[in-house]
Amino acid sequence: MNVLSTRYENVIDTVAFLGLTLQPLSMPEMNMLVEQGISEKRKWIIANHNLHSVYLFHRHAKLREFYSRVRWTHIDGMPLVALARLYGYRLQRRHRVTLVDWTYPLMELAARKGWRVFHLGSSKGSAEKGASKLRKLYPTLQLEVSEGYFDARYGSSDNEALVQRINAYGPDLLMVGMGMPRQEFWTQENCARLKAPVILSSIGAAFDYVAGVVPTPPRWSGQIGLEWVFRLAHDPTRLFKRYFLEPWYILLLLLMDYPRHRNAGKLRTGAQELS
Repeated sequence: MNVLSTRYENVIDTVAFLGLTLQPLSMPEMNMLVEQGISEKRKWIIANHNLHSVYLFHRHAKLREFYSRVRWTHIDGMPLVALARLYGYRLQRRHRVTLVDWTYPLMELAARKGWRVFHLGSSKGSAEKGASKLRKLYPTLQLEVSEGYFDARYGSSDNEALVQRINAYGPDLLMVGMGMPRQEFWTQENCARLKAPVILSSIGAAFDYVAGVVPTPPRWSGQIGLEWVFRLAHDPTRLFKRYFLEPWYILLLLLMDYPRHRNAGKLRTGAQELS
């Protein structure tokens, strides 16, 4: 019997701060969630939040609309775990789930369960290189990929051909990684037509890391909140604003939000144990 009952709200806690609604789950719990969504054909969108997405969330109404349609939003970033603790939620490091770590156990589970997986994102070479590596690691994995560089406008010939290709493949799990907020906007616009029970809409450059095109930060760095230092050193031009300017906006949000909602968690655990 699946530990996740149909009364989800009684099983998974929600934390709320800075205008966000999050379900802080561990990696094994996320696997269980995906498994249930597929087995019950739920048509769920699963996304995540980190400091960059929080910044964009408060600056783009369309992105806020996207998150209002997301069924589950997990935490990708130790700073959000720290902020949740500040608000009184007893979150732990395991409540930070990033696709850099999650991709491998998720694909292992997909291979074992016989799921059909479709990955949309990365360049053509990177996507196929990452897929080839995963197929070698998990020989029974059914995985199809498509590059993320196409005319993503709704109704364009590129987009229509892609939607038809995805639906013809019939994925159990659709993974969308085209950068934020492009991946979220594309998912929102096309979700109703996509025949996939579970859509992971915020996987970013997960397959680029698998392919080795983007260097993977030391995994210990993510556990202590310093993964950004490694990323910045390898891509300073693109990430300078994200790591040195956007946090000031988050700080302003915190100064406005915290006095009204401090101790919102009343020191309760952020997520119940599912195993």
